[in-house]
Amino acid sequence: MTLKHAKFQIGQIVKHRIFPFRGVIYDVDPVFANTEEWWNAIPEHIRPLKDQPFYHLLAENDDTEYVAYVSEQNLLTDDSDRPMRHAQVAELFGPQMDGVYSIKHRISH
Repeated sequence: MTLKHAKFQIGQIVKHRIFPFRGVIYDVDPVFANTEEWWNAIPEHIRPLKDQPFYHLLAENDDTEYVAYVSEQNLLTDDSDRPMRHAQVAELFGPQMDGVYSIKHRISH
């Protein structure tokens, strides 16, 4: 399996290619790192390949906010310039500039 470089970056706002939601990336897996049950629950005709980056998103649609796990092949850059309303965005990120939120630096012990 060849690892691919991630097309998108942490803090970037993206939208789903098929479903009506958008999100800000807060983590990236170089290849699929979820459960087989999760993967098999995706209808086969739209099931993504596993050997690509997968992104953890603070996601939102018109009705709700949630966390999503999405393959690179199903993401597009969101060029709407609309800020995210997801409640956790302010916990992880600072100001947005050109569709990318700056990462807040955390001090932990």
